[in-house]
Amino acid sequence: MRRSNGISLFLCFFSVLLLLVFECDSGGLVFAQQRSASSTSALTRDELQQQVQSKAQELNNINQQLEATKRSLQDTKLERLTLQQTLNNLQSNISELNLSIKSDKISIEKLSLEIESLNLDLQDIQTSITNKKEAIAETIKQLQINDFANNSLLILFLRSKSLADGIFEIQAFKDLQVRLTADISNLHNLNDEYNAKIGKAGDNKVNIAVHQTNLSNRLAIVQDQKGERQRILTATKDKESVYQQQLQDLQKQQQQIASEIETLDAVLRTKIDPSMLPPLGHGVLAIPVEGDSLNDITQGYGATAFAKYGYQGHWHNGVDFGATIGTPVLATEDGTVAAIGNQDNYCPRGAYGKFIVINHSDNLTTLYGHLSRQIVKKGDTIKRGQIIGYSGQTGYATGPHLHFTVFAQPTFYMGISKMCGPMPYGGDLNPLGYL
Repeated sequence: MRRSNGISLFLCFFSVLLLLVFECDSGGLVFAQQRSASSTSALTRDELQQQVQSKAQELNNINQQLEATKRSLQDTKLERLTLQQTLNNLQSNISELNLSIKSDKISIEKLSLEIESLNLDLQDIQTSITNKKEAIAETIKQLQINDFANNSLLILFLRSKSLADGIFEIQAFKDLQVRLTADISNLHNLNDEYNAKIGKAGDNKVNIAVHQTNLSNRLAIVQDQKGERQRILTATKDKESVYQQQLQDLQKQQQQIASEIETLDAVLRTKIDPSMLPPLGHGVLAIPVEGDSLNDITQGYGATAFAKYGYQGHWHNGVDFGATIGTPVLATEDGTVAAIGNQDNYCPRGAYGKFIVINHSDNLTTLYGHLSRQIVKKGDTIKRGQIIGYSGQTGYATGPHLHFTVFAQPTFYMGISKMCGPMPYGGDLNPLGYL
């Protein structure tokens, strides 16, 4: 048996590993060079970390304020509304939006600072990788100089002038072998760390884009709220008596629309074929409001207390999620946008307001109502968790929230309401069976 073949294979193996490491992190090096070229920050790592921590504290303070506002979204459905209450609510919406806008701006700054800090880390790791590669190259060079690759351990021993020299030469080979093994292992670890930080920087860039989208949409929603406030002042001439008369007329219209919807939906519920629907189960559909949970449902499904009072049909065909205005609304599953609409163009404050309907491949159809803004259009292909709009108070809504309905898709259709233009109808299901 020839040991020289084993040593040659050993060197060949490490040479291949070295090539792989060079190959694996080449993409990362390009990213780092791009980041370094585009970076204008002159801050040290410690200064960056201090600013990141400061931004994180600012965000925490804002989030606490938003959470307090969210918890204060009490059920005021049974309270008598006044003109001043309505105007105050709209002003509160604007204040909440301004908090969210501030949060978006700080988040963008924080994420940008984190990218700068990551860039410094990447540069340090890149230097370590370069040094480690040079050390590996030097070790391989030493192996070649000593002709270890072409001789067996026995030959190395026999060619030595003395027993001590032979033992020393064999030990030297083993030391180089151990060093090479450790250096290449460390190089792989550095490469993994490098790629992890590249991934983190990429995630931050995606999150910056999300916050920029939220920021631009929330700025637009602020203008909508200001416009609504002015519209009410103009329509009522700032008189409580005029507002109360308009409110009475509106409540009659709301009752009639609710009765119309429930009359048709009740029939469609009898047409539901359970065999065509996915089995009930937690997580079939995702939670439709960002950062929300089932604990934040402010009105359940079916014959709720408010439905008996507020709807002529005594039936609530979905669930309501309490959410401050401008909260991102997420698609609960992959699908295609089947319809979008704004019923306030036909019956202001009378029905779903701004809504989105999505058809899913599992024979479910989902509806998202009372939105302040829609950012998708009919026919769009949607992914689970994608932002499709923002929660609001359009349509028949006593406060900012998301109304979420699940229909059996074979029963769903868009019809024309007698009082409110294009209207979504269908056999509704309890969303809690799928969320």
